[in-house]
Amino acid sequence: MRLIAYALHKPESDPMDEILTRFATDIDHRVGGPLTFRLILQPLMAAILAVIAGVRDARQGKPPYFWALLTNPSHRDAMMKDGWHSVGKVFILAIVLDVIYQIIVLHRIYPGEALIVAFLLAILPYLLLRGLVTRIVSSNIAPHKPKAT
Repeated sequence: MRLIAYALHKPESDPMDEILTRFATDIDHRVGGPLTFRLILQPLMAAILAVIAGVRDARQGKPPYFWALLTNPSHRDAMMKDGWHSVGKVFILAIVLDVIYQIIVLHRIYPGEALIVAFLLAILPYLLLRGLVTRIVSSNIAPHKPKAT
C-alpha cells in the first residue's frame, strides 16, 4: 500500500532544479534581449587586456598565466592581483550591466546570475587568452633581458 501511495504522490520540486532551470532560461534570453552588445563588447575588452598582458608576460619570460596560477602557489597571490588589476574593471562593468539587464527584463536581481555572467564575459576570456598569447609570443620572440651595467 505504501508503494502505491508513494507512486501516486507527486514529489515536491527540488529548489536547485528550479534555480538551474531559471538560470538556463535567463541566460538564453540574454542573447536576444536588451544590452546584447555587452555579450560582444565585454569579452572583446577582456581579450584586448589579455593580449596586452600576455605579450608583456612573454617579453618578461613569465610562464603562461592560467597554468602558472594553477601550478605555482608561491606567486599565486601576486599573479591574481596582477590579473585583477588588468580585468577587474571589465568584471565590475559586466556585473553592473547584468544587474541593469535583470532590472529591465526580469524585474528582479539575481546576484548569483550576475556573478556567473560576469565571470563568463570577462574573467574566462581573460584567463584563456592571456596564457595562449604568452605561449604564442614566447615562441616567436626572445624574452626581454635587462641590460647589464
